[in-house]
Amino acid sequence: MSIKIDRLNNIMVENIGKIIRTEIKDERINFATVTAVKVTNDLSFAKVYITVLDESEKDNVIKLLNKASNFIERELSKRIEIRKMPNIMFVYDDSLEYAANIENIIESIDSNE
Repeated sequence: MSIKIDRLNNIMVENIGKIIRTEIKDERINFATVTAVKVTNDLSFAKVYITVLDESEKDNVIKLLNKASNFIERELSKRIEIRKMPNIMFVYDDSLEYAANIENIIESIDSNE
């Protein structure tokens, strides 16, 4: 991945997080945290990875954020100077759960020995 794309990913993480916290008035979305953004090389799509405080609400929060994606794209275009704003798609970041699961497996193996 190029340095430009990496830099754009980091800028988008920061700005999308600010937009979610300050611009979107839906309280159900306020506890969503942007963990990563992956922009394609041609800048056509961006996958935004989200975690939420309340795990039971993750599907609802992702659905609400995907509905608000056009608004977020417009706000991003005001903040980031980029030739083509990528289409944003929000997905749940399950890497934290995966890491916790692996840690539990390792602990259970260590305790069995």
